[in-house]
Amino acid sequence: MLAKFGAYFLTASNFVLTDAAESIVNVLASSFAFFSIYLSAQPRDANHPYGHGKVEYFSVFIEGSLIGIAAIAVIIKSVFGIIYPTHIHNLLTGAVIIGLTGMVNGLLGYYLINKGKSLKSITLNADGKHLLADMVTSIGLVLGLLLIHFTKITWLDSALSILVALYILYSGYKLVRQSVSGLMDEADFDVVTDVVKVLNEKRRDEWIDVHNFRAQKYGNELHIDCHLTLPNYFDLNRVHEEVKLVDKLINDEVTKTELFIHTDPCVPYCCHYCSMPNCPIRSEPKTEQIEWTMDIVIRNKKHFE
Repeated sequence: MLAKFGAYFLTASNFVLTDAAESIVNVLASSFAFFSIYLSAQPRDANHPYGHGKVEYFSVFIEGSLIGIAAIAVIIKSVFGIIYPTHIHNLLTGAVIIGLTGMVNGLLGYYLINKGKSLKSITLNADGKHLLADMVTSIGLVLGLLLIHFTKITWLDSALSILVALYILYSGYKLVRQSVSGLMDEADFDVVTDVVKVLNEKRRDEWIDVHNFRAQKYGNELHIDCHLTLPNYFDLNRVHEEVKLVDKLINDEVTKTELFIHTDPCVPYCCHYCSMPNCPIRSEPKTEQIEWTMDIVIRNKKHFE
């Protein structure tokens, strides 16, 4: 941040100010991200039975909002700069400084995204994407500063800064959108699709149907609940073993998650799609094979209803 503001005072360029203003956001957002990661790592307690992971969505929301505010401020100043242009200078030196800061942000952003994926932290992932976006901005700044230096067209400084600010504003919108979807418990269709695919490929004859399937994220923790229909003559021990098999399959093949599985007993109407061999209570032969898809399993009803 200090390097970028140094480049701004050296060049008096609105274009450089765009990057410098966003670096303030980097510092503020990273500070709150540090706190949110610390808080989300705390164990569950009586007041937070699902953990503290939701705080990460607040962190992402604040980061996205600050990015948007910074972008709007830069657009206003750049429009003012077009109307009342100022003298800019030392553009090559400014380009070198911005280029170096962009390289540092790019390396840090790449590192944070990888860590965010391995730790399933949306805060680290969002901060990393922000820094990668900052690197892209810096590349555009360097090219723009060189263009202004060689063409001597000074109004390009404010015009290009507006374009970059619009890109930054869009990046902020995406972060806010991501945070709101998490706070509103929006379904993670990618995770649901992967889980359903594995269940369908490795389903057991005992698993007659799966329905009312829901996935919910609390920061880096994923919670899944669903209804599993089993033969009604299974005793409680057998039911428990089948539930454990579903739990193990998802955790081994897809993602680490906490599952809450409600078991339903089968009814005669299940027979036409049930694959259970040597069933002592079958009322009709199997006539249909129902492939489990996301559209089918998320419905809150058995397959025959």
